[in-house]
Amino acid sequence: MRDTARKVEEKYFSNLATHVEFLPVEWRSKLTLDGDTVDSITPDKVRGLRDMLNSSAMDIMYYTSPLYRDELVKGLQQELNRLYSLFCSRNPEFEEKGGKVSIVSHSLGCVITYDIMTGWNPVRLYEQLLQKEEEELEESWMSYEERRLLEELYLTKQRLREIEERLHELKASTISKPPVLKFKVENFFCMGSPLAVFLALRGIRPGTSGSQDHILPRAICNRLLNIFHPTDPVAYRLEPLILKHYSNISPVQIHWYNTANPLPYEHMKPSFLNPSKEATSAPESESASAAPSPTTSPVMVRRHYGESITNIGKASILGAASIGKGLGGMLFSRFGRSSATPQTMETGKDGPEGDEKKATTVGTPPLPHSSSGFLEPTVELEHRIDFELREGLVESRYWSAVTSHTAYWSSLDIALFLLTFMYKQDQEETDKSNLDTI
Repeated sequence: MRDTARKVEEKYFSNLATHVEFLPVEWRSKLTLDGDTVDSITPDKVRGLRDMLNSSAMDIMYYTSPLYRDELVKGLQQELNRLYSLFCSRNPEFEEKGGKVSIVSHSLGCVITYDIMTGWNPVRLYEQLLQKEEEELEESWMSYEERRLLEELYLTKQRLREIEERLHELKASTISKPPVLKFKVENFFCMGSPLAVFLALRGIRPGTSGSQDHILPRAICNRLLNIFHPTDPVAYRLEPLILKHYSNISPVQIHWYNTANPLPYEHMKPSFLNPSKEATSAPESESASAAPSPTTSPVMVRRHYGESITNIGKASILGAASIGKGLGGMLFSRFGRSSATPQTMETGKDGPEGDEKKATTVGTPPLPHSSSGFLEPTVELEHRIDFELREGLVESRYWSAVTSHTAYWSSLDIALFLLTFMYKQDQEETDKSNLDTI
């Protein structure tokens, strides 16, 4: 990421006075967790695949275990604060000049960082569930003895809470508790993040306001951005957790890094996904034969979002050959990046279909009228949160589902995207000063 960001920075942001520095936060190797217990119970066959699962999926199991969760949280929190203090000691002018800190997280790291910033604790969720059960019991019919015991239990719990609060106040008066993080987070970039699933399982449901505060208060983090590849099996969308109708609005398409004069992200209009029964019910063989060659034609606007679980299942049962074919394509287009320039991309078919393809080079098309009668919503998000990488022209979806989750770090498209938002304020000030000079 450092290398790709440096290339992009020299090309697009060399006229700015400030500079973005990437500091790797390596915290996992310092944790003891279970020692080598999991490694000792892992069979030797297909060891490479098992080691990959142990180092990725196993972390999610560790994090959901009450035995290891605190160790994971404290490990990351301490390393974030240590790196920030070290950087400030070596660059004293950083804080003096109002330097800003953004966090780029990947996969489970997004969930752990979110919990650190918000102070979320599973004990709090457990207390909420107990309170809900008490309310349900009060509404249901019960005998006199049951009601008397329930009231006694309620009074005992209330007394226990009062004692705990007094104890916390007493500790707080003697020891001033330091902040969880030593810095304010300007941008929180999530890459290949399962955060939306964790929040949904914690009871977060869509609201009626388009504010980011519904899932992450602006007082904690100024801007939340969720980046994902369309075939990444670990990544999920966040916008439908804030406003439900955004499940039918496509994510913002991330520009290719060599796109000429891309439309600014804040000016890109939302478009409906508009799922049609005809498109989804057509056999894959028919749709493949009807579609133009992926090596000569631009990316088509997707009519529906993602693949169904049954379709992904076909890959494991029937699609071994298609995965093999996709391997060659991935060598040229590992991560949705095409060597085609915007000019060559625009040489598609004429007519309305060709116009839609041209629109993908600079932004998403305008809102169409949905066949299902979905009307334009009255409530919109204050800022878009979901940003999707474009699929490659010669990319196999099944093969990229295996590789896409770990390929974010080396993407030039992502490097440009991150720097665009980090340099946003500096770019605006530079443009304004240039206009004043003119």
